Amino acid sequence: MEAEKKVPEQSAKQSGENVSSQPTMVKKTKPKKDPRAKLYKPERMLIMLSSPHLGTVDNVPKIMWTVIIALIPAVVMSIFYFGWLSIWMITACVSAALATEALINRMKGESFTIKDGSAVITGLLLALTLPPAFPITSGILGTIFAIGIGKHIFGGLGYNIFNPALLGRAFLQASFPVAITTWTTPRTLVDAVSAATPLGGFKFEKISTAFIDLLYGNTGGCLGETSAIVIIAGGLFLIIRKYADWRIPVSYLSTVFILGGLFWLFNRVDYPSPWFHMFSGGLMLGAFFMATDMVTSPITPRGSWIFGIGAGVLLVVIRLFGALPEGVMYSILLMNAMTPLINRYTRPKFFGEPRA
Repeated sequence: MEAEKKVPEQSAKQSGENVSSQPTMVKKTKPKKDPRAKLYKPERMLIMLSSPHLGTVDNVPKIMWTVIIALIPAVVMSIFYFGWLSIWMITACVSAALATEALINRMKGESFTIKDGSAVITGLLLALTLPPAFPITSGILGTIFAIGIGKHIFGGLGYNIFNPALLGRAFLQASFPVAITTWTTPRTLVDAVSAATPLGGFKFEKISTAFIDLLYGNTGGCLGETSAIVIIAGGLFLIIRKYADWRIPVSYLSTVFILGGLFWLFNRVDYPSPWFHMFSGGLMLGAFFMATDMVTSPITPRGSWIFGIGAGVLLVVIRLFGALPEGVMYSILLMNAMTPLINRYTRPKFFGEPRA
C-alpha cells in the first residue's frame, strides 16, 4: 500500500506539477520607462487640421459692421445734401434687405443671419447708388432682387459670384431707365431744381464742373456720389484695418487716371481731364467699397492687380465711347465674372507641383 501511495507523488514530481497546497508568490516587475516617451508631450505633438491654421479675432460680423461704420460719413453727407430724400431711401432699402434676408432664412430652414451685417451693407450700398428722388417702391424691389437673386440664389454669403448691391442696381437700370437717370441737385444749389450729373453734363453738353464741387460732392448724382473726400477717408480706414485689399483701389484708380489722362492729352476738348475722371461719378465708392468685396474679388495679390487694371480699362472705355456716361457698375460686375478665372491662373505653385 505504501508503494502504491508513493507512485502518484513521484509521477507528479516528474511531470513538474506543484503539489503544494500553498500558492506561490509571483514578483511583479516594474516596466522600464521608454526614454522616447518625453518626446510625445501634447505641446510637442504635430496636430493635423484643415485650414485656416492661423487664428484671428476677426469674423464676418465684425468685418461687415466695420464697413458700415466706414460708410457713415458718406451717409451723413448724403443727408446733408439731399435731406429727407436720402433718409427715406436708405431706410427703405436697409429695411427691405433685412426683411428679405429673414424671410429667405425662414424658407430655407436655417438660422437667421441678419445679425452678421451682410444684409444691412447690401441695402445701404444699393441705396447709395440710386438717385435721391428714385421711387421708394422701386428701390425696395431692387433690394429684394439683390438679396434673393444676387446673394441667396448662389448659396448665400460667401458663395455669390457678383456683388449683390451692384447686381440689384443693374436690375433697376434695366427696369427703370428713365427714373434712374433723373437727378436732383443738392439743397445747397438753390438756383436749380434738377440737373444732370457732372459726367452726363460733360459727355452730352461739354459742361465742366469745378473741382472743389467734385471733391465735396456739391453736385447732382446718386446718394453715394456726394463728397469724394469722405468716401476716401472711409476707404483708407478699411485699408488700415486690412479689411480691404489696397491693391484693388490703387490699381483701379491708377488705371483710370493714366488711361484717362492719355486721352485727355490727345484731345482736351472731347475728353475730360484725369482728375475729372477720378472725382466724378461713383468711382470712389466703387473702388473702395464694392470692388474690394472679399467674396467677389481675387484672393491672390497678382490677381488683385489684374482685377483693378481690368476694371479701370473697362470704365474708361465705357465713359468715353459708350452710350452711358458712367460705367463703374458694369466694370466691376464684368470683372466679378472674371474672378474665378483670375484666381485659377494666378494662384501660387504648391511645393512639388510639376510644370504644365
